[in-house]
Amino acid sequence: MKDKYELIVVGGGFAGTAAAISAARQGVDVLLIEKFNALGGAAVSSLVMPFMCYWTQMPENGERKYLSGNLFLEIVSEMNQITGNKAERIAFDEEILKLVLNRMALKYGVNLLFDTTVTDACVSAGKIMSIQALGKSKSLSLSANHFIDASGDAELSMLAGCSYQVGREGDGLCQPMTLSFRMDGVDMEKFRKNRSKINPLYQEWKQKGWIKNPHEDVLIFETFHEGILHFNSTRIVKRNPTDPFDVTKAEIEAREQVFELCHFLKDNIEGFERARVLSTAIQIGIRESRKIDGEYTLTAADLKALSRFPDAVAAANYDMDIHNPEGSGTSHYFFGDGQWYEIPYRCLIPKHMDNLLVAGRCISSTHEAQASYRVMPYCAELGQAAGTAVAVAVRNHTDVRNVDIKQVQEILRKEGFVI
Repeated sequence: MKDKYELIVVGGGFAGTAAAISAARQGVDVLLIEKFNALGGAAVSSLVMPFMCYWTQMPENGERKYLSGNLFLEIVSEMNQITGNKAERIAFDEEILKLVLNRMALKYGVNLLFDTTVTDACVSAGKIMSIQALGKSKSLSLSANHFIDASGDAELSMLAGCSYQVGREGDGLCQPMTLSFRMDGVDMEKFRKNRSKINPLYQEWKQKGWIKNPHEDVLIFETFHEGILHFNSTRIVKRNPTDPFDVTKAEIEAREQVFELCHFLKDNIEGFERARVLSTAIQIGIRESRKIDGEYTLTAADLKALSRFPDAVAAANYDMDIHNPEGSGTSHYFFGDGQWYEIPYRCLIPKHMDNLLVAGRCISSTHEAQASYRVMPYCAELGQAAGTAVAVAVRNHTDVRNVDIKQVQEILRKEGFVI
């Protein structure tokens, strides 16, 4: 392994993997650093499933227009080939996803480094010169001409001294954290017959004070495996997802909620009599944490106006889905058929940095706007845009701040981007 690359990507979730693949297949020498042992980010480490909708229905003909770009569709297609599924995928098997992302990254020439955490960054004159990392108790010093922060929590940007915001404006509270889990041994026929009874009884128990979980209902998804259900139903509020002590408390509280829900279902709902907790995610899911101060801050008003930008590098239309940072309730602002907004390249550029881009849920935006683009298909899209920008910068011998945005957009349009 060498210690100098053209591009180092920090974070192997959908944003980072898409960024690395996009740059590598355009000839860039890329190192992708991931703190766990697999690519896929929240999908694999936090069991976030399913994908949220990544298309819009066109009102004039009813056809689907995909907004996520072709690389995300390629990932879906590769999973379909393994499983034999021919439909557009919403649900997925994270073990298949891990395999597919490994294969695609290696196919396009991405250098992978797992089980490694970035611990520091050396910055000079607006550029990251090198980073320090720790992998299996080994200290590493790595350098590159360009960097992409796809860590989700803007960890590289923070280490590099970039300014950022945490949570919503005013009080700094973030959307709740959730520990997803699976139950097996479920009698699926009985579950489907009795599913409609779950939430009314759950809400009755909440009113009586018998349920501590502040989530307003029980959110359940079927999986590809008979007898196994997926739950996105724990809710931890008023904890700081960037503070390790708060995250530790959140993990402990959430695990109690997992078994609270398990016993509620086993004791009250037909079909769960022989069910058990099969697995919990190895890391609690974080919807929102740091967001960089970028050259442009995307707002809710931009989204509602379906804004277009001369430097657009992504399009999205998932609703502004805000889980109450203080307790129960989830608010939504939905986009209509054939509607989407654009995200400008300036949201990916941290202030005062010349060789760093940010991709994924930690780009520059407000709390409300982040609630829409934070989902995995659009994080992949933002990563692909960032990786393409680096490829153009490398080819033209410039930095990412001053990259030829028209060239970037031309490539992205050929890759299926709706900008």
